[in-house]
Amino acid sequence: MAKEPGIKVISDNRKARHDYHILDTLEAGISLQGTEVKSLRLGKVNVRESFARVKDGEVFLHGMHISPYEHGNRFNHDPLRVRKLLLHKREIQRLIGKTKEEGLTLVPLRLYFKRGKAKVELAVAKGKKLYDKREALAKKDEARRVQRAIKDRFQ
Repeated sequence: MAKEPGIKVISDNRKARHDYHILDTLEAGISLQGTEVKSLRLGKVNVRESFARVKDGEVFLHGMHISPYEHGNRFNHDPLRVRKLLLHKREIQRLIGKTKEEGLTLVPLRLYFKRGKAKVELAVAKGKKLYDKREALAKKDEARRVQRAIKDRFQ
């Protein structure tokens, strides 16, 4: 992934790239409460076990844990509350069509700030089988071994 100017990545879901075949990605805004933004700025978020679901023509993010702001008071938020994603109607219709296909799901890949707004990169993904995961690890190990051999040869 290329580093884009003006983007500060808060959290990256590397496990999703291991567990799913990524078919398509899109950027969505995220509806947050006051102390959630402060916790995000401190990097107190976990998107590893989260997923998105379309319900009644709206997209919601489930399972994303944003820790309560430590300087917050009674106005602190529920860490695991369901958060609404902000998308255009056309994008939501496209997601509805894709998620009705068998085996496709919506997974957040990364959470970041872009021009001061919290954004989530959402992926339409298909789950990998165990043998696919093993194959990907074997390819990664082989590429690492080749790079090490090239480095050793030219030193």
